[in-house]
Amino acid sequence: MRTIQRDIAGALLFSNDGRVLIGKNVKGGVYEDLWVVPGGGIDEGETKEDAVKREILEEVGIDISDAVIEPVDLPQTGTAEKTLRDTGERVLVAMTFYNFTVKFDKPAQEIPIILEDDFGHAEWVAIEKLSELSYSPSVKNLLKSLELI
Repeated sequence: MRTIQRDIAGALLFSNDGRVLIGKNVKGGVYEDLWVVPGGGIDEGETKEDAVKREILEEVGIDISDAVIEPVDLPQTGTAEKTLRDTGERVLVAMTFYNFTVKFDKPAQEIPIILEDDFGHAEWVAIEKLSELSYSPSVKNLLKSLELI
């Protein structure tokens, strides 16, 4: 199996009523059976912050330009299998993760989700319910580092 390298920008989105946006990728995507944060590959010449803004808009249809965006200093890497959409080839993806927190000054119900890309399911989960779910290794480490689980 071929291995591809990807730098990934992702974010934990927080509403002001104590909810976090998380979801699951479509069948064939990385970590398809586990809960993950929205995000995706950083394009050549793109900053990490520009990538996370673009990816959040592409994945869940949310414009985060007016939100408070902060990088999380937690270097992480991981691997997962994925099926490439354009060729159907199954590959191993070696990823370096760059995560952010994004804080909105409005409740979750006022932040609509529009699934448009790799996310097959997304929902606003109450912070106190986060410990009940199964996450990809990097998201689990991220949530632990922020003391959310």
